[in-house]
Amino acid sequence: MAAAKEYQLTFFHKYLTLWVALCIVGGIGLGRLAPGIAERLSNIQVAQVNIPIAIFLFAMMFPIMLQIDFREVANAVRAPKAVVLTLVINWGIKPFTMFFFAWLFFRYIWAPFVDSQLAGEYMAGMILLGIAPCTAMVLVFSFLAKGFMGLTLVLVAINSLTMLALYAPLGNYLLGVAEMPIPFWTIFFSVILYVGVSLVAGFITRTRLIASKGISWYETVFLKNMSTISIVALLATLVYLFMLQGEVILEFPLSVAMIAIPLIIQVIVIFSIGYALSKIIGLTYEEAAPASMIGASNHFEVAIATAVTVFGLASGAALSAVVGVLIEVPVMLVLVTLCLKTRHWFPSMLTKRKNIQTSGSEQNQPIANHP
Repeated sequence: MAAAKEYQLTFFHKYLTLWVALCIVGGIGLGRLAPGIAERLSNIQVAQVNIPIAIFLFAMMFPIMLQIDFREVANAVRAPKAVVLTLVINWGIKPFTMFFFAWLFFRYIWAPFVDSQLAGEYMAGMILLGIAPCTAMVLVFSFLAKGFMGLTLVLVAINSLTMLALYAPLGNYLLGVAEMPIPFWTIFFSVILYVGVSLVAGFITRTRLIASKGISWYETVFLKNMSTISIVALLATLVYLFMLQGEVILEFPLSVAMIAIPLIIQVIVIFSIGYALSKIIGLTYEEAAPASMIGASNHFEVAIATAVTVFGLASGAALSAVVGVLIEVPVMLVLVTLCLKTRHWFPSMLTKRKNIQTSGSEQNQPIANHP
């Protein structure tokens, strides 16, 4: 099994927290100064998938796809523990913990401050986030955490297919909605635009350049600044998201804070469960990082599309889904940092591979004959 590559800490990586803070402030400021531009950009959509965001995500993920040895995907398929763990967390645990935190905060902790009907809408939006685990951005977070990208691709593919089957039944059950629609085209186009296009482009570019220039030139020359391009695109995405949604923070600061607190707690809890179970079942760090983060992150566009369809554009449910957008990148970047600082808790893929090879060599040694 191939080990994940080591990436040098670039200038943008080293001060990423500062850049994130500046981008959040800058995005809110731009949205305030030029609300007309933000509104026009937000309306450029296909099946409620925002095209400018798709472009930014392509700029983020194409450099990542270029660095993936696609033979790793076959190795990931032969290591099912991480896949099973992710499915259990995403569909057997996460929706119900999200329901619990939504109920706890808006029926008890925040009950004196929020109207009962509006609290129910806030809960609904949180639940819609809980049943829409991430399928695209986790590729970026896994890359930054130096995870096993072949496994991450497999998790994204399986997660997308599973969402089509389980999204509506879980939503109907947890929300008590008679017939919640499956946002099929939103899921389909988001996966195609966010993942599929960059995956195909990365695969073709990688194979052709290696064939013509050689692997040494490809890794030492062509890939030299690719991770920096991904980080710059990530920061640009953050500016764009806060430009679109920053007005919400300024107009409804208390509501945003009340929704954000349980959402952040949910993210931390789900990540912690995944990380702990990864340790218990013996995953390597490169497997544990993406397997834990894919549940902690959310597919916010699916959640927003469903909230708008079922509850309306001006509903509390739609606001909850938007708050999910606002906390997504900053909180997940904190988890990336946590993963990198705790990677010594897990064996590395390289160490595990060496142990397997050593064990196999010992078993193949001839048995000595004793008199």
